[in-house]
Parts: sequence; structure tokens; C-alpha cells
Amino acid sequence: MWSLFHHGADIGVRGTGNTPARAFEQAALAMTAVITDPAQVRCIESVRIECEAPELELLLADWLNALVYEMATRHLLFGRFEVELQGDRLQACAWGEPVDVERHQPAVEVKGATYTELEVREDAPDHWHAQCVVDV
Repeated sequence: MWSLFHHGADIGVRGTGNTPARAFEQAALAMTAVITDPAQVRCIESVRIECEAPELELLLADWLNALVYEMATRHLLFGRFEVELQGDRLQACAWGEPVDVERHQPAVEVKGATYTELEVREDAPDHWHAQCVVDV
């Protein structure tokens, strides 16, 4: 499950899941929703992503920024994610397709994940949330 929240001129992204990895996946999906309807993104290409950071919060920001980089350099939108977390390392695969302006009707360009409201925590047993504000 993912959601968006407003923060000044920027937008917050939040993912929830039964593990930190699932929450990271949903936060990435929320970031796609800032740009376009994730249901409109076909998952026909895959990209492998690896990140490393000393804390889960920093790893979330690195993960989202790695996705922003891949979207910008490959001109892709992503609609599905699979994340594995092992200590301070993230290994993931993102599936998507090239941007089709007519079909995707991108609303904004995400420039990057920020440390504003950056948080990864377990709210209750098996209920994690991962969030931050993205610069648009």
C-alpha cells in the first residue's frame, strides 16, 4: 500500500508493508504515482539496482534517488519493484517501460528524494512504513 502527502511545493511519498523491503517497494510505487498512474505502466523492461547505506532511512533515500537516476537516463517509468534488504545493502529489480507522453501524461518530473520527513519505522508488529519528501 502506498500514499502521497503534501509538503509545501513538494510531495511526500509513503509506502507501507509487512517488512521494510515491502515498504520500500511501495514508496517507489508512490513515487511513480507522483508522475503518472502506476496502473498505466507496463512492466516490459527490467533494471537491477544496488545501494548501500549505514541506516535504513539513508538506504530509502538512496534507493529512490537511484530510481530517479534510472528514470532520467533511460527515459523509463517503473510500475513494479522487488526489493531485498540485507543489513546495510539493498538489491532490487524495477520493471517498467519507456515513457509514452500521450499514454502516461506525466504530471511532473521528480528531481530527487530528500531527507525531509525521511523515516523508516515499524509502527506495529509486521507493519512498516517508509517515507520522505521528493523534490518535483
